Amino acid sequence: MVIKNVSLDIVCGITSKLPENNRPEIAFAGKSNVGKSSLINALMNRKSLARTSSQPGKTQTINFYNVNDAMYLVDLPGYGYAKVSKSAQEQWGKLIERYLHQSQMLKAVFLLIDIRHEPSNNDKMMYDWIVDNGYNPIIIATKLDKLKRSQVQKHVKMIKQGLNLIPGTQVIPFSATSKQGREEIWQLMEELLTERLQETE
Repeated sequence: MVIKNVSLDIVCGITSKLPENNRPEIAFAGKSNVGKSSLINALMNRKSLARTSSQPGKTQTINFYNVNDAMYLVDLPGYGYAKVSKSAQEQWGKLIERYLHQSQMLKAVFLLIDIRHEPSNNDKMMYDWIVDNGYNPIIIATKLDKLKRSQVQKHVKMIKQGLNLIPGTQVIPFSATSKQGREEIWQLMEELLTERLQETE
């Protein structure tokens, strides 16, 4: 997709009413230091559209990025950051759950997992939660540049086993530094958008 314009259109907090959008939405979930903002910036070819931070847990809202007036990329709050109070984490959890339950335009959920490590309990819970809400998440294995090429398949297998993925679930290794995986992610999103257009015709 040629990105002509992109903007942060809607910011939805814990007490906000979820927007009633008429454009397809693709959501990104992941723990707070997994590189979600870096991924969104890489997808958009922007350096600082989504704010990256050395302090995890900064995204405390659901952020809707309008791409070409054709779709929304939806950045969900990061989970699992220990310095955030338990009550705040629970509120973010409820916010994410409300979005997964209520969005009429959500077409797919991408779940980001750090390729270097076995999925955490929080990762497993989030994966199961997304599945329970009726979506089969696509896994993006971030921080690919931190591994040697010879290690990649072993770590992808570790993620598949650790999350007990539904057979056929796609796992896309991704590096925000080299942009490897970016085209594959865009191709998937464009396929989802094409399906959406066919549904509405």
